[in-house]
Amino acid sequence: MTSLMWFRDDLRLLDNRALDWANERGPVVAVVLDEPATYPARPLGAAAGWWREVSLARLARSLDAHGVPLLRAAGDARELIPRLVADLDIDAVAWSRRYHKPWREVDAAVKSELQARGIKVASHPGHTLVEPWEVTNRSGKPYQVFTPFSKAARDQVRDDAPLPASQLRGAGVDDIPNHAGAVGFARQPMSEPADPHWAGGLQETWAPGEDGARARLESFLEGIAGYESSRDQPAEEATSRLSPHLRFGEVSPRQVWAAVGELLATDQAPAGDGQKFLTELLWRDFAWHRLYYLPELHAVNVRRQFDSFAWSSAEEEPEIIAAWKAGTTGIGLVDAGMRELWQTGYMHNRVRMVVGSFLTKNLGLHWRAGEAWFWDTLVDADPASNPFGWQWIAGCGDDAAPYFRIFNPVTQAARFDPHGEYVGRWVPEDLTPLGPEPIVDLQESRKAALAAYSDIKAGANKAAAPAHQAGLPDDI
Repeated sequence: MTSLMWFRDDLRLLDNRALDWANERGPVVAVVLDEPATYPARPLGAAAGWWREVSLARLARSLDAHGVPLLRAAGDARELIPRLVADLDIDAVAWSRRYHKPWREVDAAVKSELQARGIKVASHPGHTLVEPWEVTNRSGKPYQVFTPFSKAARDQVRDDAPLPASQLRGAGVDDIPNHAGAVGFARQPMSEPADPHWAGGLQETWAPGEDGARARLESFLEGIAGYESSRDQPAEEATSRLSPHLRFGEVSPRQVWAAVGELLATDQAPAGDGQKFLTELLWRDFAWHRLYYLPELHAVNVRRQFDSFAWSSAEEEPEIIAAWKAGTTGIGLVDAGMRELWQTGYMHNRVRMVVGSFLTKNLGLHWRAGEAWFWDTLVDADPASNPFGWQWIAGCGDDAAPYFRIFNPVTQAARFDPHGEYVGRWVPEDLTPLGPEPIVDLQESRKAALAAYSDIKAGANKAAAPAHQAGLPDDI
C-alpha cells in the first residue's frame, strides 16, 4: 500500500494526526496544491504567500530526509487529487480538516470521489483545539460570546500528549518525479524562493517552518513570566509571536497548549501568566468556530444593523486610506503600528486594536478596507482571526467592543508606551517638532462617530455589552 498525505495549513511533521495515519498504512507520498479560491475564500495575501513559500521549501527538506517526496501542482483539488491517486496507485489518503465552507465543500467532494473508488480516506483535526461542532450551548447552538465559549471549550480540550515524531516511510524520492503518469505534478523545490524586493524585512524578522516554530515556542516559554502584565506593551517582547506559525500549522495549538500546561503543572510558570495565554489560544479557536458558521465573515457584518452604518469606502477617501496605510497620519501610535506592519508583516495586538479603532471610528472608513490591507500585509492573516478581529473592533461582530468604545491612540500610547519606546522605534520624527500634523482631530472625529452611531443605536443596544468590558469608559 502507498499512502498520500495532502498538506494544507499543517506544514509540520510533529503532532500531525493525518500524517501519522497515512504513515501507518504504507510508504508515504506527500502533495501540496495551489488551489483556486472561490468566494468567500480568498487567495493568500502577499505576506502570507511569502511565508507559505518559505515554509514549503523547509517542509520539503524535512520530508526529503525521510525519503518522502513532496509533489506540487496548481489547480482544482477535485480533479488533481483523484488523478494523482490513480497515477501513483495510492491506497489511502489523509489530510487535516479545513473549516471554511468553500474548502470544506472541496474536501467533501474529493472524499466522496475517492471513497467511491474504494480508496481509504481520513480527515483529521489539528488546526484548532476543539472542533467547531463540539462546543455548543444548552440549546445545541454555537456560542456567540467568548466567555461562556471559553469555559465550555476548556472542558473539551484533549488532555493527551501531542503525537511524537514518527519514523516516516517514504515512497522513494527518486522514483516519483519521473513517474510518467503524474502529469502536471512536480517536486516541490527544496531551495527557498528568492524574496521579492519588499520582503527583506520579513526575512530579517521571521524564521518560517517547523524548526522556527519550535524555537519561537521555546523562547516564549522561557520568558512567559510576566506575560499577563506585559503583553499589552508593544515595546516589550512579551507576546508569543506564534500566530504565523499557528496559521500555517508549523506547530499545532495542542502542542502549544500542552507545553504551557506542563509548565503550569510543574510550577515553572506563574498561574496567571500561563492561564492568560491559554485563554488567548481559546480566543483563536473562537474565531475559527465563528468562521465555521459565518463563512462570509470578511464581507458581511455579523450584526446586520450595521449594514446601514455610514462608513466611507476606501475609494471615496483615497488620500485618507493612503495615509493610514503608509503610517503618515500624524498620530504616533497609529503610524508606528502601520510602519511596523509594512516592514515586518506583523503588528502588536494592542496596536492592531488601536489602528482599527482609528480607521473605523476616527477616520470613518469601513472595516473591510482595513481588513483587506491586513489580509495582504500580515504574515499571520487567516480567514478567521483577521476578519473576526476587525469586526470585533468595529463593533459589528460577535462579542464585539461596542461601537461607542473608542480606543483613543493618545491615551493608549500614554498607558502602554509611556516612555515612547515603541513609537520612537518606528516613528522617530514623532518625538521631534518635525512630526506631521494629525490628519484628523481625535475629539471632533469621536463626536462625529457617535453621532453617526446614534441612528442605529437602538438596534445595537439590544445586544448586551460583554461583561468583561462593562467597566470601561467610553473613550479608552
